[in-house]
Amino acid sequence: MFQKLTIKDIDIKGKRVLIRVDYNTPLSPDGSVADNRKITESLPTINYCLDNGASIILMSHLGRPKGKVVEEMRLTMVGKRLEEILGRGVIKLDDCIGSEVEGVTDNLKPCDIVLLENLRFHPEEEKNYPEFAAKLARLADCYVNDGFSVSHHSHASVNAISGYFDVAVAGFLMEKEVEHLDKILTNPAKPFVIAIGGAKVSTKIGIIEHLIKKADLFLIGGGMSYTFQKALGKTIGSSLVEESFVPIVKKLLKENMDKIVLPLDYKITDMLSKTECGDIKTTVDENIPDGWMGVDIGPKTIEKFINRLDGAGCILWNGPFGVIEIPEFAVGTTKMAYAISDSSAITVAGGGETDESIDHLKIAHKFDHVSIAGGACLEFLEGKELPGLAVLTDR
Repeated sequence: MFQKLTIKDIDIKGKRVLIRVDYNTPLSPDGSVADNRKITESLPTINYCLDNGASIILMSHLGRPKGKVVEEMRLTMVGKRLEEILGRGVIKLDDCIGSEVEGVTDNLKPCDIVLLENLRFHPEEEKNYPEFAAKLARLADCYVNDGFSVSHHSHASVNAISGYFDVAVAGFLMEKEVEHLDKILTNPAKPFVIAIGGAKVSTKIGIIEHLIKKADLFLIGGGMSYTFQKALGKTIGSSLVEESFVPIVKKLLKENMDKIVLPLDYKITDMLSKTECGDIKTTVDENIPDGWMGVDIGPKTIEKFINRLDGAGCILWNGPFGVIEIPEFAVGTTKMAYAISDSSAITVAGGGETDESIDHLKIAHKFDHVSIAGGACLEFLEGKELPGLAVLTDR
C-alpha cells in the first residue's frame, strides 16, 4: 500500500491546487511538442481536480536554462498541446512567481487551469531556496506532487515547498510509479530477472548491488558490459570502459557469477560518430579486437538472453543493449523489447532511453508498467530516498 497521502485524501472542492508535474518533453525543430506522454500521464490528476471543482495551477521545468530566461525553453507550446488534449483553455503565464502571477491565481474560478512559466528560469528553483518555494506556495491552497520523475532532486518545487502547506500529497502518477517500482523492491514474482544495459556501469552498479539478493538473474548488455568483460580478462578493443569500476565488478562477479549472464558476442565497428559508423562485423565470441568497439549485442547473445527470459515471474528492464541512435545497432534492444513485452511475466521497464525505445516500437501497452522517470527511477531502485517523495505527508 502507498504510504503517503494522495490527492483523494484532501478536500479540494473550490480550492486552488498547485500541482508539480514533469512537462520536460522533447520538442520538434519547430518548437512543438514531439512526445505527448508526460502530458497524458498527468491527466488523471488534472481530471480529478476538474471533476471535484478545483482550480488548477500546474508548474514544471523544461530543459536546462541554468537560471535564466531562454526563449526556446518557454512552456508556451506545452500549454498549447495540453489545451488540445484536454479540449479546454489553459491560461499560460509568462512567469511562475510575482505580483502579476498572483493577480491571476488569486482570481481563479473552479475548473480554471493555469500553466506557470518554466521554474528553472529562476536559479532559486534548483538551489531549493525556501524563499522561492514560499512565493510558489502563495499561489494556492493545496500542494500536490505528481512529478515522480523529478522527485530525486532537492529543488524548491518538490522539496522546500512542502513546508508551506499543512499537508503535501501525491498525485495519481506519483502513486502509480511508486507502487509499481516498490513491488519490485519488496516482493517481486519469482523467478525475478533483471535485463540491464546502458552506457556506463557507474550509473547502474547501485541497482545491481541493491537487488543482487532479490534477483535470480541479471542479463547485462550495452556499454556497461565491456567493463564486466574486462574484469574477466577479455579483450574489449576501444570499447567504452570505466577502469575505476573494474575492481568493484571483479568482486561482484566473484561473489555472484551464477546470477550474472554476459554477452557471448557483439556487433562491432571500427569508427563511430553520432550519425554514422565505419565497417561493421560480428565477433565470434565475447572478445573484441584492437581498433574495434562494441556497439550492440550479437545474435548468439540475443538468442541466449531471450531464452533466459523464459519462465520468468517478473522482468525489470532498464537501459538499451546497443547504440540505439543508429538503427543498425538497435537490433539487440528491439528484439529484447519485443521478447520482454511478449512475456507472460510481470513486466516493468524504466529509464529515459528504455522508455523511448518502447514508445518508438509502440508496445508500451504490453508492459505492466513503463516508468517515465530516468534518474528518479534509478535512484528509487537503488534504495535511495527521493527528496520529493520523502517530504510528502505520511498516512
